[in-house]
Amino acid sequence: MDDTPRRRRSEIFGEEEDGRFAFPAVGDERALLTGVLAAQRSTLEVKCAGLNAELARRSAEPSTLSLLGLVRHLADMERRWFRTVLAGREAPARFSSAEDPDGDFDGAAPDPEVIAGAWRAWREEVAFADAYIAEAPHLDVEGRDAWRGRVSLRWVLIHMIEEYARHNGHADLLRERIDGARGL
Repeated sequence: MDDTPRRRRSEIFGEEEDGRFAFPAVGDERALLTGVLAAQRSTLEVKCAGLNAELARRSAEPSTLSLLGLVRHLADMERRWFRTVLAGREAPARFSSAEDPDGDFDGAAPDPEVIAGAWRAWREEVAFADAYIAEAPHLDVEGRDAWRGRVSLRWVLIHMIEEYARHNGHADLLRERIDGARGL
């Protein structure tokens, strides 16, 4: 028997490379930022893989945090920053509102239609954002936000990476609580 102390990290990360972070680590700023954002988006999908109604399982009372709530929240964030702020389109949030600011989490129910609708909305917003990023002439394209004022595409990309990274940390804990899976 091997008595060598093992770090928890060795239990989480297997031998197989998953490819989410296989994009180049040097090069064009747009490629680097979009590569990191794509990896963070893929991480959310991996954290939710193989789950159905369990996606709506809450973290712990009184919190309404759930994996499904995170999918709904991130769909709203993609929509806000890329469609509304940068593209200047009139596009209210899909899951939350001024009357129901926590609707993204509170409305995350273990209903197959709610789950499918959340994933559909998230994928539509990611596709819009990716097309917007690809078509933007440069990263200094600006939009106007009521909270931040003038923002550039560069800032929005950095902010979205931070948004996903923070919530993927939540997703780690939620997934482990649901079925013990770690390091997905």
